[in-house]
Amino acid sequence: MNTNEMPLPDNDLSAYRVFSREEWAVLRADTPLTLTVEDLVKLQSVNDPISIEEVIAIYLPLSRLLSLYVAATQGLFKATQRFLMAEDGKVPYVIGLAGSVSAGKSTTARVLRALLSRWPNTPKVELITTDGFLYPNKVLEAEGLMDRKGFPESYDGATLMRFLSEVKAGKAHVEAPVYSHLVYDVVPDEHISVDRPDILIVEGLNVLLPGRNPKAGPGVPVVSDFFDFSIYLHAEENQLERWYIERFMRLRQTAFRDPRSYFRKYAELSDEIAMATAKGIWDRINLPNLHENILPTRARAGLILTKGASHRIEQVALRKL
Repeated sequence: MNTNEMPLPDNDLSAYRVFSREEWAVLRADTPLTLTVEDLVKLQSVNDPISIEEVIAIYLPLSRLLSLYVAATQGLFKATQRFLMAEDGKVPYVIGLAGSVSAGKSTTARVLRALLSRWPNTPKVELITTDGFLYPNKVLEAEGLMDRKGFPESYDGATLMRFLSEVKAGKAHVEAPVYSHLVYDVVPDEHISVDRPDILIVEGLNVLLPGRNPKAGPGVPVVSDFFDFSIYLHAEENQLERWYIERFMRLRQTAFRDPRSYFRKYAELSDEIAMATAKGIWDRINLPNLHENILPTRARAGLILTKGASHRIEQVALRKL
């Protein structure tokens, strides 16, 4: 069996406690539903359907769990501040969200942000994607890395690490670069400001990559060192490919038709050629990145959400404390 398709074991030797969809849904307890159908329409990405039932069964229990984790961390931080006789400060709780292209990370991140911001102890929840920390296209082109976009070497790791370090230190108004999926590039001189939120969600393909063990000297920090909790959004390889191609075909009728779109050239292709093009991109870029860099990090996540063919979360695996 392909490791991509292997279910997680639920036994004493596993690092995870595994829940079926129905078992997980019970853990919602009395958490109120705070999103409407209209809210979900605004939050979901292209070709990533999500229903109110999905929010109730999966995301309400998850928001309840995270609210408990955040409250406990906030209490620990205050106790530490008292012990150190330090001035009151505010350090965000950072959640990392990883997974393949087309897994639905953007929708998951936005739904979590909306739910968590409605808890009384975390009214300020912000979200950034690591896309903004990709090198600009001109740099990738000069280095021959355009076909490696999304691979670890295509990111400005130093800038990303500096950003997370400043956020985790409680610094106000930390700026992150902005990425445009329309022009497929970092937007020059445009930034978003992260101003000491209660929670920061960091979404990206490779955010759970481990560091390399140095032969000598101190280890180099990695992105996940700054996370208080991490989530991996998983689906079988054939489903991810199908969703990617379906999204590509749908975008040909919408965003790709914008004259400013980097992908404008694909809008006028025949359906047959467009599907072959999408599959070629998947096989040449996204699939190798999944095999080499993304899927191997699944076991590092605190929580694994596994999707079925209809985009529904069918299994939840929570790392044992």
